[in-house]
Amino acid sequence: MADSISEIKKEFNNLKEDEYNDFIVRYSEDDRSGVISLVKKAAGKIEKYKAEIERTERMLSYEKEYSSYMAICGIDEAGRGPLAGPVVAGAVILPAGERIRYLNDSKQLSAAKRDELFDVIYEKATAVSVGIVDHERIDEINILQATYEAMRYAVMNLSQKPDILLNDAVTIPGIDIKQVPIIKGDAKSCSIAAASIIAKVTRDRIMDEMDKQYPEYGFARNKGYGSAQHIEAIRKFGPCTIHRRSFIGNFI
Repeated sequence: MADSISEIKKEFNNLKEDEYNDFIVRYSEDDRSGVISLVKKAAGKIEKYKAEIERTERMLSYEKEYSSYMAICGIDEAGRGPLAGPVVAGAVILPAGERIRYLNDSKQLSAAKRDELFDVIYEKATAVSVGIVDHERIDEINILQATYEAMRYAVMNLSQKPDILLNDAVTIPGIDIKQVPIIKGDAKSCSIAAASIIAKVTRDRIMDEMDKQYPEYGFARNKGYGSAQHIEAIRKFGPCTIHRRSFIGNFI
């Protein structure tokens, strides 16, 4: 045979999503068991890609429903539940008809996939913005109001004013733009999913930096959430500067 199985496997591992069909055509007559297995895997990849295309189209259903609005903005937040750090809101306006594969609720994606999509969103979006409200403000006005404040900041900081907001579950007070709250919207709308990823990655990177200042709390691992290790560290060392005092009363 012209190519060893190891060479073909290396070729397979480097294929892009639109190259699996050519791979199947090229090796469909090869009767070596290792190559047959790779051809079957390639066929499976094609089916998964087709399913992802269909899922992406479903994720555009709200964008299609409200297509009469020129600038559709997705809104979501990250960090309502942690014991430390800020709450971060993301706002994203995608070009009409833009199809970014694998957009989903950020919690359903690996950290590596979120980082990859974070860059893609910034590259392809018409406008991207974040709003950040810190731990002190959260303690001052409560987490729900802080979340609304972060969302308002995100909308106000956009380089283009949106005509309609697709929100993950909430209606934001104090905004004069039409809003559509969608329950579990980060899994139903590409715009909201994109905002979810922007908010999550932005906040995670903030907590990674905080870990360098306060390594004893494990912020790089727990992102400020109440893991057993994090709670034990609070009890042992006491709270640090970025802990939300209104959240940790049971631990100090």
